[in-house]
Amino acid sequence: MDTQPTASHFIDGAYVEDTTGTPIPVIYAYTGETIATVHAATPGIVEKAIASAKAAQAEWAALSGTERGRILRRAADIMRTRNHDLSVLETFDTGKPLSETIVADATSGADALEYFGGLAATLTGEHIQLGGGDFVYARREALGVCVGIGAWNYPTQIACWKAAPALACGNTMVFKPSETTPLCALKVAEILIEAGAPPGVFNVVQGMGEVGAALTTDPRVAKVSLTGSVPTGQKVYAAAAEGLRHVTMELGGKSPQVVFEDADLDDAVGGAILGNFYSSGQVCSNGTRVFVQRGLVDRFLDRLTERLGNAVMGDPMEMETTFGPMVSARQREIVEGFIAKGIEEGARLVHGGTRPDRDGFFLDPTVFADVTDEMSIARDEIFGPVMSVLTFDTEEEALRRANDTPFGLAASVFTKDLARAHRMAAGFQAGTCYINTHNLSPVEAPFGGMKMSGVGRENSKAAIEHYSQLKGVYVAMTPVEAPF
Repeated sequence: MDTQPTASHFIDGAYVEDTTGTPIPVIYAYTGETIATVHAATPGIVEKAIASAKAAQAEWAALSGTERGRILRRAADIMRTRNHDLSVLETFDTGKPLSETIVADATSGADALEYFGGLAATLTGEHIQLGGGDFVYARREALGVCVGIGAWNYPTQIACWKAAPALACGNTMVFKPSETTPLCALKVAEILIEAGAPPGVFNVVQGMGEVGAALTTDPRVAKVSLTGSVPTGQKVYAAAAEGLRHVTMELGGKSPQVVFEDADLDDAVGGAILGNFYSSGQVCSNGTRVFVQRGLVDRFLDRLTERLGNAVMGDPMEMETTFGPMVSARQREIVEGFIAKGIEEGARLVHGGTRPDRDGFFLDPTVFADVTDEMSIARDEIFGPVMSVLTFDTEEEALRRANDTPFGLAASVFTKDLARAHRMAAGFQAGTCYINTHNLSPVEAPFGGMKMSGVGRENSKAAIEHYSQLKGVYVAMTPVEAPF
């Protein structure tokens, strides 16, 4: 596959290049080789993208929801037809194994396009009857031009999770992928045009923080949706606030998984693997604080270590590979710093903790036991394959400690006691909770965080509220009464 894109940006329905922008090398995490180069957007490129989105918005919003939905659903069909090639590109972009990308990335993007394509025709206001014959009707209207800022761990999925509800509601979008993974969003833009979206409805520009800042502070932008870290989210939120722009912030976490002694052991271990080592640990909702009830800890660690021995580390393009490299050398160094801190602060290294002797940005799946709540590895988001196992005795203690974090993205509980499971789910201070599983995110369900983990919700019908606004229209059927 030729991984060099036709051009760096996709604006007004076509590829656009400006090589005066800063070159951004695209590094393949498995080999460390540069597989493509794109250029950061110059001020002229940013202007062209926003102007294009602004010019296209009124006409796009004037289409019926049925017409907009048909285009989104057609794009979903195209995406599914090309799932293999899109998954290979995603693997080149991120380093995630093809065995993972082929079931979790473009397919998830297609799900979002199909779901919101189906909802588009159902978006209505309401009629409110008042006394004396007067009434109010509410119109649901688009916000205008939306900016999407993506993270590097799910480049295709995030582009679609933001574009699909935005476009369904009649908005247009300028999307900036992470500079680490710039390739996949361009294909989403291509596919939307092929599906019949008018030029300018979905545009992609490349760049680093300064390009994001230019987009989020432009007076023509009505909404900013970011997926990223908490520090980045705070900066973008503050910048958006200056213009009172709508925001969705899907940020990081330090999510708990609570495993009671009566849990199915393999389900609990499987949930911990999904919540710590899928995508080599580079998932915002990962359950990286695994609280295991005292009587189960030894068996849990034994079974976990046994199953980690089944991980197949190797060429991400081989379908047998189940554990790939980290996205970049820098990200691996950050995670290694946390591993060193864990050892220094007295946690017990049970598995991994080292670089395997192979090419690529690999790091062994790492498990610490005897972790206490105040250790760095239990407080800070690591964003790599590092699991902290903590021990607890009672349900009340588990819930209190699970919630003792500024984050609130996800949480899970493993138990056969359903009453306890629902008590824990109700008590978790997290926007996305799981019972006897972790990290599943179907488009039908709301996804997002509480506390420092974010604002707003992605996916589900809830996303419509974040990409549209209601206008109330009071209709007087009786003479106007005024005091003078």
